[in-house]
Amino acid sequence: MTVFEGPVRNTDSPRSGTYMQFLRTFLETPEATGAIAPSSAELCLRMTEWLELETATAIAEFGPGTGAFTEAILTRLPAHARFLGIEISPRFAAIMRKRFSRVQVYEADVRELGEICRVAETGPLDCIISGLPWATFSDQKQREVLAAGLLALKPGGQFVTFGYLQGLVMPGGQRLGRLLTESFASVSRTETVWRNLPPAVVYRCRKAWGK
Repeated sequence: MTVFEGPVRNTDSPRSGTYMQFLRTFLETPEATGAIAPSSAELCLRMTEWLELETATAIAEFGPGTGAFTEAILTRLPAHARFLGIEISPRFAAIMRKRFSRVQVYEADVRELGEICRVAETGPLDCIISGLPWATFSDQKQREVLAAGLLALKPGGQFVTFGYLQGLVMPGGQRLGRLLTESFASVSRTETVWRNLPPAVVYRCRKAWGK
């Protein structure tokens, strides 16, 4: 695991260097990236508006990529809150390092979340924001990632993720919906966010209280 830090930079645009890096990473490793472009402003809003960020003390983001969700999160996260970013792509980890000084970026598999939280001394997490390409994961990997997230969340903690519209009909996408329902005390799904490439739906999940 590697921690990166660096100054904040501005947002992605279709002609920006980070946008091109995103596309390049997708072409090299489509199964790990899952999309050809960073998430839209509308998807960022749907992903973050439900979260109780103003009262959070520690959160984590799975697969932040070039930081589209990260920016939206930071506008509401208290200055004292801990923010862990877990990104397996060296290219995306480097981008995150340059853009966001507040985020502790770990170049690691998200299944290492428990060890990362232990090393970072965060305590239980208030919420987890996931940008992972679930539809490309095996049944075992989906279960392992969700298990790691559940263990790290505090009782009543929030977990939010999304699935691309075309991926919902794939076995991995259908399996994710079932696993979320099995794993969390409550799960809701937003209407389709059409202003995103590709269109997506957001899953909002809450861990059971007292667990």
